[in-house]
Amino acid sequence: MRSRARCVHWRTTSHPQGAAELSAGEKRWRLVLAGTILQLGLGTIYAWSYFQSLLIKWYRWTYIETALAFSLLILTIGVSAAWGGFNLPRLGARRLAVIGSALFGVSFLLGGLALHFKSPPLFYLGFSVVGGLGVGLGYVTPVSTVAKWFPDAKGLVTGVVVMGFGFGAFFMSKLLAPIFLRFLKGDLVATFCMMSVLFLVVLVPISSLLREPPSKPTPAEKTAPVIPSSPRVYLLSGAYARLWLMFFFNIGAGIAVISLMSPMLQEIWGIKDPTLEPVVLAEYGATLIAVSSLFNGVGRLFWALISDRFGRILTLRIIIASQLVVFGVLLIERDPWIFSALICYVLLCFGGGFGVMPAFVSDVFGEKNMPIIYGTLLTAWSSAGVAGPLIVAALADGFPDRALLYCLLTGVLFLACAFIASYLSDDDPYEVL
Repeated sequence: MRSRARCVHWRTTSHPQGAAELSAGEKRWRLVLAGTILQLGLGTIYAWSYFQSLLIKWYRWTYIETALAFSLLILTIGVSAAWGGFNLPRLGARRLAVIGSALFGVSFLLGGLALHFKSPPLFYLGFSVVGGLGVGLGYVTPVSTVAKWFPDAKGLVTGVVVMGFGFGAFFMSKLLAPIFLRFLKGDLVATFCMMSVLFLVVLVPISSLLREPPSKPTPAEKTAPVIPSSPRVYLLSGAYARLWLMFFFNIGAGIAVISLMSPMLQEIWGIKDPTLEPVVLAEYGATLIAVSSLFNGVGRLFWALISDRFGRILTLRIIIASQLVVFGVLLIERDPWIFSALICYVLLCFGGGFGVMPAFVSDVFGEKNMPIIYGTLLTAWSSAGVAGPLIVAALADGFPDRALLYCLLTGVLFLACAFIASYLSDDDPYEVL
């Protein structure tokens, strides 16, 4: 059985002839660019705390109401990504990505209408659920597609593509949303509608460029034994369960910070300088969202490259262990500059988990099974997106003077569980018995 797993792993990662054929054309690099732009647009959802502050101040939403909107969005992303992974072979990369982009663009229009009617339930349905469906279908497609085009550099290209998703928050919080709000004189409803038009006009054509690589089996592929490809075999395995838990807890720690990042920094600055105006504090919070999103994006490529060199599981253990140390320092650090730098490192590691995981799944479960396994694995993301923000929001509403402390303690608990799960996992090719 070991030889069978190694044979599959060898032909998906190391066959020199297949790699040479792919590198002869530039088409696959154009696909990487298209996938990265698509991910950049979809990744704007990570600027949620920018809109969270506006909804709380202008529309009198509670932390729980804003957290519920974000959690429903992330939950729907995971479910739709799992569905998309299963149906990618049947529907094709282009069709799935176009559908996802269209739903994502429409969700901003529905969100704007919900704000116009002052209806949180309509916002949850239109923006969170419809938008989550769009992001989930759009997210899984370019990641799995470029991995197939680059069997010789899976960590590199999947890291580049998901890096775009990490940069989305910077694009939204520092460029797109401020420009529209300034141009439309603070009209958040019109801003959502204009962003809907922009995403539909840009992302749908970009999505139509995605293509699956041509199927050209090599002689080794024709004669090699084939591992049974029923997804149930893999999804019910202990290897998958451990990987899911590690992913869930690592994401939960980071997303808890993301959901309350701006208010946390504003609290730190308020303690340091009580004379600062709320508008200035909000600008500081928006700046941290933007800068940390760059670290989120860079981390996806940086840690993916590290994993190509030193192995996937070792890289993930470093990511988790170093965050435990950083969260411990954050519990006692009250200098806003140092606090911001440490938050940026947390986002670097948060992005690193997403950068390493696609190649990890491909190595362990095989390239053929990658869309299904990785798409389903993203339910860990959605589950963490529900648990992390809602726990932190409940603590912030119930204990507003200790929200920062409880948020960080939640992160420490999640990371401790992730570290344990990492030592129960390995990145050897999975053997079907």
